[in-house]
Amino acid sequence: MATDSVRRPAVIVVTGVMASGKSTVAQLLAERLDKSVHLRGDLFRRMIVNDRKEVEPDASEEELGQLLLRYRLAAQAADTYAAAGFTVVVQDVIVGAVLEDFLSFLQSRPVYLVVLCPSPEAVEQREAQRSKKGYGAWTVDALNRVLHDETPRIGLWLDSSSLTPGETADQIMSSLEEAKIR
Repeated sequence: MATDSVRRPAVIVVTGVMASGKSTVAQLLAERLDKSVHLRGDLFRRMIVNDRKEVEPDASEEELGQLLLRYRLAAQAADTYAAAGFTVVVQDVIVGAVLEDFLSFLQSRPVYLVVLCPSPEAVEQREAQRSKKGYGAWTVDALNRVLHDETPRIGLWLDSSSLTPGETADQIMSSLEEAKIR
């Protein structure tokens, strides 16, 4: 059953560290909306065939440039879908000061921001249980520090450590007004 308590069209941004549940929760959110899109920002990174730069701790200007390109493309795609009448659930790892950059690229209104922030222990357990591995140059603790110490405290911050993905999506849907940033 679709629930459309979101004023359409809209953009709902779901972010958090790797293995925080962004993809699963974003899909569940999109399924709860009547006319929706689940936009995976990481697709724009994976489209680069040659000379792709991965963002590592102490990233270079070139790495950050590609990250901002990925965010700009995701925001443009979200705006295009929203202009066509869709509510867009866009998810990606958007933590630290670059969150403000990403949000500045979005032209659509309204915009909701959800930051999934399960405990580092929960993230480590989820990472161990999934087939794809996100951590390499980054550690869970290092990325979690960027999330908590450098990310602007706006939108809805949700500790989903003890929640199932369905419960997390339900909590987001019932707390959307807290998530509205513009």
